[in-house]
Amino acid sequence: MQDAAPPEVLLSTGIEGMDTLLGGGLTARRIYLIEGEPGAGKTTAGLQFLNEGVRNGESVVYITLAENREELAAVAASHGWTLDGIHVHEVLPDENLLAGGQYSMFHPSEVELADTLKVVLGVVEERQPTRVVLDSLSELQLLAESPLRYRRQVLALKQFFSRRNCTVLLLDDRTASAAGDLQVRSIAHGVIQLNHSVKDYGVERRQLRVVKFRGRRVTGGLHDYNLVHGGIVVHPRLVAAETRGITGRTQLSSGLRELDMLIGGGLEEGTSTLLVGPPGTGKSSLAAQFVVASYKRGEKAAIFLFEESISNVLHRADGLHLPLREAMDSGQLTLQQIDPAELSPGQFSAAVREAVARGVKMVVIDSLNGYLNAVPDERFLTTYLHELLTYLGQHRVVTLLVGVQQGMLGGAMTSSMDASYVADNVLMLRYFELDGEIRQAISVFKKRGSVHERTIRSYTLDANGIHVGEVLRGYRGLLTGVPVPTVAATGGMS
Repeated sequence: MQDAAPPEVLLSTGIEGMDTLLGGGLTARRIYLIEGEPGAGKTTAGLQFLNEGVRNGESVVYITLAENREELAAVAASHGWTLDGIHVHEVLPDENLLAGGQYSMFHPSEVELADTLKVVLGVVEERQPTRVVLDSLSELQLLAESPLRYRRQVLALKQFFSRRNCTVLLLDDRTASAAGDLQVRSIAHGVIQLNHSVKDYGVERRQLRVVKFRGRRVTGGLHDYNLVHGGIVVHPRLVAAETRGITGRTQLSSGLRELDMLIGGGLEEGTSTLLVGPPGTGKSSLAAQFVVASYKRGEKAAIFLFEESISNVLHRADGLHLPLREAMDSGQLTLQQIDPAELSPGQFSAAVREAVARGVKMVVIDSLNGYLNAVPDERFLTTYLHELLTYLGQHRVVTLLVGVQQGMLGGAMTSSMDASYVADNVLMLRYFELDGEIRQAISVFKKRGSVHERTIRSYTLDANGIHVGEVLRGYRGLLTGVPVPTVAATGGMS
């Protein structure tokens, strides 16, 4: 009878969001490869991994083949850390090499590789660490010279570490690797790839991918991450399928009787609504009205601003007697200003997840155009938006998207993507001209949750708030902006 396999022990990476991707952390006593170009954050990841071990009272070692201790201390200091508790062992070329000394019987690389590995093995035997970072493999690969010798040395290291209960991160900057070199990938238990690319405007985009992880189901695909003060922060890709499963939905009032009549009683829990219209028609104010209604029900809400400042939003709400400041002071409303130049989809997903974790029941994205303009090079915006709305829907969150249309009388969406078919509901605001006066109208073009009115109602904003008025009758062509009286006009536009 075979002995049962020992229980799997998981070690935290110490990197925010990384353990979530890996299904709980790294399997202990295995070798992992972290690869990426210089500047991707490999050294920072290694230090975070070791610092987590220090916090747990473990013996940890950082073996550096390229950077010296002062350079590592500078990296740590840039994140507010120290190297206390981390044994840093330098295995660097001797400065006597500059004198041009040669080995008489063996090729220099053979002697240097043997000496380097001897030092590495010696420090592990001496310190008996549970966590080791080896930085970087490029130096070993250059010393090995041939792919066969390099592979055999890495295999020997793997056997050595596995017998000493070490969990090892091998850092590879790929400067010594030919395109498609998979030598260490095939040997390592897991492979994490760090990538960063330059955008046309704003900060560079950083993404990671779990290329391989034996014996564990991980979250695949590309995940945004940021290199900030305090280390690497990973924003796992949003996967709405993991949260699907919702029962009946409750209708939530807008707080305006006529508006509720127009939309069939209110907005259902877990639905998304696109508020669309030309600039200045009152889309953001209408979203604020829904937020105020949520506040009065005792629910939490979050507004993400991509264009307007928080002060402008609050000032406009004050002018309409909408108590957004009161909701903020009570802690039920959060307004978050998003800097488009600093945004990545993963960061925004993380902010939404955090809001949902706080119990938020209404999310406003103002505006959708601003968000889409912030990530113009994102290739799968429609899919991403669908996943985001599905995720919020499964958590019974009402989502309001503010969409700006081109021209004062409306027209095509100014963004490259029409979100009207992604959203569950579409409320359209319009200007129209009558008797030398610009007026406004509101109508419902789409609603999946319930039956709604097919009428067009008047819509006004003043110091007393938002008013949805009577059905506009007696004219045709209201949505064109220039209505024409019908034969049986009744003067219902007064």
